[in-house]
Amino acid sequence: MNKKIWDLYAPIYERAMRSDHKVYKAMYERIPKMIEEKDVLEIATGPGLLAKHVAHAANKMIATDYSDGMIAEARKGTYPDNLTFQVADATNLPFPDHSFDVVLIANALHVIPEPEKALGEIDRVLKDKGLLIAPNFVNHKGGLISSIWSGVLRIAGVKFEHQWKTEEYKAFLEKNGWEVQRCEEMQARISMAYVECVRGEISNDTQGKTGGYSESSKNL
Repeated sequence: MNKKIWDLYAPIYERAMRSDHKVYKAMYERIPKMIEEKDVLEIATGPGLLAKHVAHAANKMIATDYSDGMIAEARKGTYPDNLTFQVADATNLPFPDHSFDVVLIANALHVIPEPEKALGEIDRVLKDKGLLIAPNFVNHKGGLISSIWSGVLRIAGVKFEHQWKTEEYKAFLEKNGWEVQRCEEMQARISMAYVECVRGEISNDTQGKTGGYSESSKNL
């Protein structure tokens, strides 16, 4: 990942995401129910939009990002007292083992060159039976708008290391030992797969292990 690109992009990131407000609104409503009174870590928080909307429900929340510029933006404005922001690398987290009840990583695994390392770190810092919430862009070439927006981001220097379809993303998580409990595809400029999962067994057979998948969903 090019850290400088994200530092430069930080001041305009929030405005760039506004057209997908309906998708984010659905997550703002769903996620607080899943993190109520929990210790939560967010990875790749960007300017802190998601964290600022959901942290009120948590016991405490630490929101991290690889980019110093993004964290500087995140620390602006008002947010709950139980929320703190800090710079951290998703593949080398500065937290002890079994520190969090929930880890949240939204729209980041596809831009990490080795997302397996990030998943390994998430597994390490999660408590036993902890929850991973991992919404991610999918179907980057699934339609005209997705293709155009993906192209704009490429021109801006944002590289998609992985371009999964929803089922491919679900299979990737399962192959790396995560049991997907909820997977719903939401329509945005680039479609997003909203995923909740817990630690399962690593297996090369990723088919038919979990339910709850919907090809398309407007509501979480």
